[in-house]
Amino acid sequence: MFQGLKSLRLRNWEPFPVDPASIDGLLLTHAHIDHTGWLPALVREGFRGAVWCTPGTAELCRILLLDAAHIQEEDARYANKHRSSRHDPALPLYTTADAQRALELLRPRPFGAPFEADTGIDCEFAPAGHILGAASLRIRNESTSVLFTGDVGRPVDPVMRAPMSPLAADHVVTESTYGNRLHPVGDPIDDLAAVVNETVSRGGTLLIPVFAVGRAQTMLHLLSRLRAAGRIPRVPVYLDSPMAINTTELFCRHSDEHRLTEVECREMCDGVEFVRTVEESKQLASLIGPTILLSASGMLTGGRVLHHLERLAPDHHNSVLLVGYQAAGTRGEALASGARSIKLFGEHVSVRCEVARVDGLSAHADADELCKWLATIPAPQQGASIVHGEPAAADAFRRRLRDELGWNPAVPNHGDTIELR
Repeated sequence: MFQGLKSLRLRNWEPFPVDPASIDGLLLTHAHIDHTGWLPALVREGFRGAVWCTPGTAELCRILLLDAAHIQEEDARYANKHRSSRHDPALPLYTTADAQRALELLRPRPFGAPFEADTGIDCEFAPAGHILGAASLRIRNESTSVLFTGDVGRPVDPVMRAPMSPLAADHVVTESTYGNRLHPVGDPIDDLAAVVNETVSRGGTLLIPVFAVGRAQTMLHLLSRLRAAGRIPRVPVYLDSPMAINTTELFCRHSDEHRLTEVECREMCDGVEFVRTVEESKQLASLIGPTILLSASGMLTGGRVLHHLERLAPDHHNSVLLVGYQAAGTRGEALASGARSIKLFGEHVSVRCEVARVDGLSAHADADELCKWLATIPAPQQGASIVHGEPAAADAFRRRLRDELGWNPAVPNHGDTIELR
C-alpha cells in the first residue's frame, strides 16, 4: 500500500499493472501494512493464488489487514457523515469482507525450511529482525536466484533479535529506508525520559503516535524500564489501538523472536490501560492531569490518533512525540518539519503543543548496518536493485554498494522490468 505524498497514495486506486487473476502466488517478507496492505484489493480484483509467509507474518496479517479494512470503512463513513471529502460518496479502498478473503489465502512456512511455491521455484525465509515474523527471502529456480531483503532490522535493538546473515543470490533486491543516514549514538531512552518529565511538569498529555506493530511494544518496554528505575513518574498510560493491543499480546507469545524475558513482557503491560472500543477511546477526551497516550498510526496517516491530535495539538501544555520514520507527505513529516497548522478531517488545526522527536528507535538498519549485513555475501553476479527508500536515500545507498562492496546496483523506476539470465 502506497503511503505519504498524494501522488503516491493515488496509486492505490489505479488498476493493477497485470490481471490479478493471472498471478499464481505471492510471497510476503513481513506484515507491515506498506508491504501487505494492498492484498485485500488484489483479492477483490480477482487474485486467488497462495500467499506464502512466515507463521508470525500470518498471525500479524490477521490483525493488520482486518484493522486496515476497518479503518478504511470508518474513514469513508466519517467523511460521508461530515462531508469532509471531495468524493461523493467517499469509498473505502477495500472492505472487511475483502480482507477476510485475503486471509484465507495465507500459507505459513517456518524460517529455514525451503519450500516449493510453484513448480521449479524454491523459496526460503530467513529471520530479518525488524518485527515479528519479518524475513529476508530467497527465490531460486534451476538457472538463477533472487534475494529480497525485506525490511532489515538492527544488530542491536532494545526488543528484536539481530537479523540472520542474508542468503547468497545472483540478484539482490534491497531496501534503503536509511540508505543515506546513520542512527544517532547513545541511548534514546534518555531523550524519552526528558520529554515525559517536561510534559508531566506542565500538567499536559504526551501523545505518542506509534506503529502498532513493533514501535508500540518497544515504547511500552522503554516506559516500563523508566518507571522501574524511578526516572519518570507513574502517571496513567493508555494504549489506544486495538491492533497494537492484539499485537502486544501476540508479541508476548513469540519469545523466540525477541530479546525480552517473560517477566519483561509482563512488566511492559503492567499499569497500562488497554483501550479497545470506540466509546472508551472517546472517553479519553475527558482525562484531566498528566497522561501518556500511545495510539496508531505512527505517521499520523489515519486511525484514532488523529482524533487525539485534533484535541491535543492546540494546547501548549501537551506534547506530541515522534518516535519513528516519517515519510514525505504524511502529517508526521509535517509536524517534524515545524508545521504550525495541520489538516484533520477537512479542517485546519493549530499546532501549539510541543513537537519532539526521539531518534534511534527505528526498527530499520541504518546505512552502515545494512551495508555490513550485505557485505557477508558474495557480490551478486546479476546486479542489485535498490528499492523502498526516498530517492536521495536510494541513490546514496546505490553509491555505497558500488564503491564499498564492488556491486553493480541500480535504482529502478516504478514499473520497470528486470530480466535475469
